[in-house]
Amino acid sequence: MGYTLVLGGARSGKSRYAQRAAEAAAASSGAKPIAVVTAQIYDDEMAERVTNHREERGDVWDTIEAPLILPQAIAALKDDDVAVIDCMTLWLTNMMMADKDIGQQTRELLTALTSTQAEIWVVSNEVGWGIVPDNALARRFRDEAGRLNQALAESAAHTVLIVAGMKVDLTRP
Repeated sequence: MGYTLVLGGARSGKSRYAQRAAEAAAASSGAKPIAVVTAQIYDDEMAERVTNHREERGDVWDTIEAPLILPQAIAALKDDDVAVIDCMTLWLTNMMMADKDIGQQTRELLTALTSTQAEIWVVSNEVGWGIVPDNALARRFRDEAGRLNQALAESAAHTVLIVAGMKVDLTRP
């Protein structure tokens, strides 16, 4: 089946787009949508963001928390599941902070995504359009996020960019 990669900047509407698409797919198949979330809560602001996302999804969604074990969570999905993974840049942050081998983790993630028959929307932030960050960690994150998004787009069945709540379909050159 393949997955759909949903890219966009902060507050672009990418999560909302993925949620609506998954809800429509779940309604037509009779499945209950699943939110596979990657956030770890370290402060009040992040706690509020997580609460807001949960409220936006509502009770119709099941939630799987997978901040460090995302490939395993994807592999556990059933063939008829409908899921949104939100989001890849938080997952990348988790991997970097845990000092994981990003290349190896990305390969495991891509294997899981391309092996499952579940219908999945993968949400990720496009972070490379801003200024060059002023510190090494931020530059490394920007570079790793760019490489991750390229790898995800390469193996995705579809890739869309959300800008100001509007969808732009992307195609390979």
